Amino acid sequence: MKYKSPVYHIISVPIDKIQPNTYNPNAVAPPEMKLLYDSIKADGYTMPIVCYYNKEEDIYIIVDGFHRYRVMMEHPDIYEREKGMLPVSVIDKPIDQRMASTIRHNRARGSHDVDLMSNIVKELHELGRSDAWISKHLGMDKDEILRLKQITGLAELFRDVQFGKAWIPVDGEE
Repeated sequence: MKYKSPVYHIISVPIDKIQPNTYNPNAVAPPEMKLLYDSIKADGYTMPIVCYYNKEEDIYIIVDGFHRYRVMMEHPDIYEREKGMLPVSVIDKPIDQRMASTIRHNRARGSHDVDLMSNIVKELHELGRSDAWISKHLGMDKDEILRLKQITGLAELFRDVQFGKAWIPVDGEE
């Protein structure tokens, strides 16, 4: 079977069946949000949002495209023009892979919130993902992962880290 990218199967989904994910660390400043609105107003939706379809709940969870979703939610003119429908590209991946996809999409475009990135590293660690996995799938080096772990301040993130022996003073030396 040949692989076919999800972008070749865009579907139109009612916005009320779409929900943001709980882990997106991307932040967009108000001037850029206005620019995104202006772009969608002038050109329409030129890129689909990427979602995971949760069959049990019959909802689409955003992997990438939260701010395009927000534009429709916050601007009645866009909602009316689009008849409350968003173009969606669906990926079928487990949560850790979806988190990695979100980060890859964000990092390819720009910056994101450090505290939220720290939480993603924490969540991926709790899901059993190693630093090597995080590095490979999120495009981070070991130092960046370490800094993000330090921000969360949680000892369990360092549970599997091998530390060198500390210096032990000899009696009589200061």
